[in-house]
Amino acid sequence: MLYNSGMKKFDFFNQYSDPVIVIRDYDDVVFKNNTFCRIFNQFTDLKRFAHKINFDFCPMDSENVDLYSPIFQAITCKENFFARISYTNNSGQIFHYDMITAKRGAYTIFFFTDVSSAIALENYEKENKKYKEKLVRLEEENEELQKIKQNAQTQAFRIALINKVSNIIRESMDISVILNSVLKELSLMFGCFKSYYAENNDSSFTIIENYGENNIDKNIQIKFDEHVMSQLEKREISLGYSITEYINATPFKQSVLRIIVPVYHLQKMIGVLVLLSYQKRELNEELEILDAVSSQLGNALIRAELYRKNAQNVKELKQALEELKATQLQLINTEKMASLGQLVAGIAHEINTPVASIKSNNNILSKLTSQLQDGELKDMFVQINAIDKEAIERISKMVSSLKKFVRLDEAELQEANINNEMDLTLEIIRHETKNKVEIEKHYGQIPLIKCYPNMLNQVFTNILVNACQSIEKSGKITISTELKDKNLEIKIKDNGKGISKENLQNIFTAGFTTKGVGIGTGLGLAISRKIIDKHNGEIRVISEVGVGSEFIITLPCE
Repeated sequence: MLYNSGMKKFDFFNQYSDPVIVIRDYDDVVFKNNTFCRIFNQFTDLKRFAHKINFDFCPMDSENVDLYSPIFQAITCKENFFARISYTNNSGQIFHYDMITAKRGAYTIFFFTDVSSAIALENYEKENKKYKEKLVRLEEENEELQKIKQNAQTQAFRIALINKVSNIIRESMDISVILNSVLKELSLMFGCFKSYYAENNDSSFTIIENYGENNIDKNIQIKFDEHVMSQLEKREISLGYSITEYINATPFKQSVLRIIVPVYHLQKMIGVLVLLSYQKRELNEELEILDAVSSQLGNALIRAELYRKNAQNVKELKQALEELKATQLQLINTEKMASLGQLVAGIAHEINTPVASIKSNNNILSKLTSQLQDGELKDMFVQINAIDKEAIERISKMVSSLKKFVRLDEAELQEANINNEMDLTLEIIRHETKNKVEIEKHYGQIPLIKCYPNMLNQVFTNILVNACQSIEKSGKITISTELKDKNLEIKIKDNGKGISKENLQNIFTAGFTTKGVGIGTGLGLAISRKIIDKHNGEIRVISEVGVGSEFIITLPCE
C-alpha cells in the first residue's frame, strides 16, 4: 500500500534532511518524507526497493531473497535495528547508507544516513596509506642501491664485479644457484683452485656449496683456530698464507693464500666464504669488494630462505583452501538435499490427502455409473472415470518417485541398480523432456553396486537438466550403461549446442556457469564431481560446439 495521506502524525519527518520511511507490516508503506522521495525517486513498491538493498556481506547461496533483505530483517526484528547497507539504483550506481530503525507499536520507522562519501574517503585513505608505505619501501631500497652505486664508482673493476654478483643474487631465489654463482665469480677473480660456503653452527661450520675441485665433500663439519674465530666475530676478513685449510685438515704441500670472509645478516654470522689460491699477491681494494659481496650475500641468503618458507606456506595454504572449498561444496550439497527432503515430505503429505478423497470419490462414481440406464450417459461417465483414475495413479506415482529420489535416510552405502536409479531420475525431470527431448536408452546387464543412490540421482539430474537446457527446440538424449573391466560406465549424450573449448576446462569449477544471472549457480557440476569422487569414480566430458556433449561416469563395482 502507498503513502496514506491520513497519517499526518508522521509529517514532522519532512523536516529531516535524511530519508525517512514508515512501514506497517511488510507491504504497507504509510509514510515517506520529502527527502526520501527526492533521493529514492525511482521507488515504486517496497519489495522492489528491498531487492535493491543488500548487507555488506550476504549469503553466497539463497533462493529466498527476502530472508536476506535488510528491510525484511528490520521489520521482523522485535527491537531497534542497525545495519550498513548498499543501494543500487536503476542506473547501476551503488550508494552506502547507515540504516537505523525504531519500533513504534505496529510501525517500523526507517532512517537512512548517506555514508557513501565517508566510505569513499576511507577507501581513498587506505589506498593512500598503501601507496605511502610502498613509496617508503621503494625509497629505502633506492637508498641502499644508491650507496652501492656510490661505492662502486671508485673504480671500474669494482663496479663490474659487484654489479655482476648483484644481478646474479637478484635474479634467483634458489640458495644453491646464488652461492654457486658467487663462488664462481670470486674464484675467477682470485684465481682459486678451491672455494666453498660453510654455514655457521655455533662453534663449527658445515659446507653446503662448493666450486672448483670435485672432491670437496658437502655437509662435512669444519673448525678454525681461535685467532681466525676472533677475527670473524669482529666481522673482519681472515687473510693470510697457510699450509692447512682448517683444523685437522690434510696439510698442503706448499703454503696457499687462504681468505675467509664472514657473511652476516644483521648482527648474526650466518656463514663464511672460504677462498684458496696458489697466487702470491697483496690484497687492498679487493677486500672492499669482498665486504660488499658478503653484505649482499647475507641479505640474499636470508631473503631466499624466507622465499622458500613463504613458498611452502603458500603451497600449504592452497591445499587448505582446496580442502575448504571441497568442505564448503559438501555442506552446500547436504543443506540443499536436506531442504529438498523436507519440502518433498511436506508436499507429499499435502497431496496425499486430496488424492485419497478423489480416489474414494472415483470408486463411488464407478459403482454409481454401473447403475445408469442411459447408455450414452453411462459411456461418457465411464470414460471420465477412467481418465480420473489414470490421473490419480499418475499423481501417486510422482509422489512415490519424489520420496524415493530424496531418500535422506540413506546415509550409508547400499546396493542399488543404476538402471533403475536412472529411470527414477528421468521420471522426476519428465517436465524438462516432455514434448521436447527424445530419450533413447541402451541399458546393459549390470550388477548391483554399493553407492549412495540419492547422491547419484543428484548427479544424473544435474547432467540431464543441463542436457535438456542445451537443446533449444527439440533433440535427443542417449543414455547407456555397461560393465567394463570391473567398472560401471554410464554415458549421457545429447545433441545440444555443445560447450566451447575455453569453457570446457572450467565446467567442474565451483561458481563457474555459462547460464545467465539468476539462472545458474555454477555449483551443480562441481557438486557432481565431489559426489563421484566420494564414490572413488571418475567423471569426464567430451563436447563440440554445434554437435553436443557427452558425460562419461565411471564407478567401481567392487
